[in-house]
Amino acid sequence: MDIFLTILVLTLAVSLSGVVTRILPFQAPLPIIQIVIGAILALPYFGMHVTFDPNLFLLLFIPPLLFSDGWKTPLRELIANSREIIGLALVLVLITVIGIGYLIHWMLPGLPLVAAFALAAVLSPTDAVALSGIVGKGRMPHRLMGVLEGEALMNDASGLVALKFAILVVTGVMEFSVSTASVEFVKVAFGGLFVGIAVTWLYSRALMLMIRWRGDDPATQIVMLLLLPFASYLVAEHLHTSGILAAVAAGITFNHTGVMRQASIATRLRANGVWTMLEFVFNGMVFIMLGLQLPDILTSSFSQAEADKSIETWTLFLYVPLIYIALLVLRFIWFFCMKKGGDLMFKKKPMILSQYSIKDIFIATFSGVRGAITLAGVLSIPLLTDIENGIPFPGRYQLVFIATGIILISIIVAIVILPFLLKGVQAVDHKALEAEQRIARLAMAEAAIHTINKMQEHLSHDAEENYDDELLQEASMNATTTLRRRLDNRDNEERSLALEGLERRFMLAGLRAERSKLYKLRARKEISNDTMNMILHDLDLLEAVLIDKDPHH
Repeated sequence: MDIFLTILVLTLAVSLSGVVTRILPFQAPLPIIQIVIGAILALPYFGMHVTFDPNLFLLLFIPPLLFSDGWKTPLRELIANSREIIGLALVLVLITVIGIGYLIHWMLPGLPLVAAFALAAVLSPTDAVALSGIVGKGRMPHRLMGVLEGEALMNDASGLVALKFAILVVTGVMEFSVSTASVEFVKVAFGGLFVGIAVTWLYSRALMLMIRWRGDDPATQIVMLLLLPFASYLVAEHLHTSGILAAVAAGITFNHTGVMRQASIATRLRANGVWTMLEFVFNGMVFIMLGLQLPDILTSSFSQAEADKSIETWTLFLYVPLIYIALLVLRFIWFFCMKKGGDLMFKKKPMILSQYSIKDIFIATFSGVRGAITLAGVLSIPLLTDIENGIPFPGRYQLVFIATGIILISIIVAIVILPFLLKGVQAVDHKALEAEQRIARLAMAEAAIHTINKMQEHLSHDAEENYDDELLQEASMNATTTLRRRLDNRDNEERSLALEGLERRFMLAGLRAERSKLYKLRARKEISNDTMNMILHDLDLLEAVLIDKDPHH
């Protein structure tokens, strides 16, 4: 009962966080509001305590979020940005683990070097979810956001693999060697990608068979789709590969399986609605869980720091901004080196980073926000290195406090700095986008008219259909009127678009009048509830299409 009540309260808190951001007199990003709500719920007055299980957290929240991000990320874009993504998600992570690890060990001499590497490993992954919540949609330059999202998708695995090795060395399970670590990393990373692709391919074949056998069954298909990221993650983890990369690969692969293209419009609409809702809830849960852990982390860190005579309590607050500044400097230097090095190494096909200005590099630097993976990683560090003898993990409370502090300070700094840096930045090339849309609309109109003409010809020779030519001609002309007008007005597209927009508004007004009349007919008991629901379903589908294209909605 307590677990059920906790889930209800957290879900309600996530829902209310969206309302709070709208009623506040100042603009506040959703992630920081959710963290504050979580911290308030954890205060003694409310007394909500949620035990944070990192493994359960990674299983419940991370696979669907990464799957969704992979699903929405075009493979072509990932391939185009592959050099930048590898440089950030692999090389920068390695540099961060070594460079920041030595810095932490120098600042905290009592902390073993391997433990410092463990902290640096959990600080290396960035969080695209938190970044999106801070800057909002469409404000970050598209070319830059593509690189940052690709980095965030891939560096989770490299950071957690580095953390895993550090923990194994500290606990005495293995001795570190470069060759062993390299082989293990390749196995874990590429194994996770392979598992994600294989599971998704098999899963998609099963879904396609289900669609053929059962026909239009949106509920079953959506539930099966929801299970896919968890299946990919669990299979990969069972095979000791990266479940995180498996979930990412599953999302990217599913986008190319054709399952959603074969599904009905009802399934696609419902699936989009369900995923939108789940993304909002899961993203919110991640930040509210972070807020819920803050009081416990602060309390336990202070109490352990007081008992630890080798360190002053106030120095914990000093190390957080110093390490964060070091992370920023290292990130800026690496971006700058990639920009200059890319110009020298790839003269025939320059890297996208070569086009970045210094301002773009500053934006990319402050976009390195830390979030859920960092929290889950640092809290997954074991309490003891030797369970039998009760030997504690060296400086664990310091690692947890510093990681939590850097998560908060990176979010707060991004909230303050990024809007200032993004002023005057054009996120999208609107002229290029309009040109692409114009080409697509004309090509689509030609294809549609050609198909309708072929269908008219087929029906005129079909003895079973038995339509007269005049009726077929009238129906064909009605169906192609808007399409032909689009082609005829290709030189005056502004008028064509205005005309189509007005038609949609008239159709929407008519649809809403139809729906209102339908409810009145049901209220007067002139039609049954089944009839009303069937007609409402058709009206909703048509209205969803019209609203999606109506700029006045």
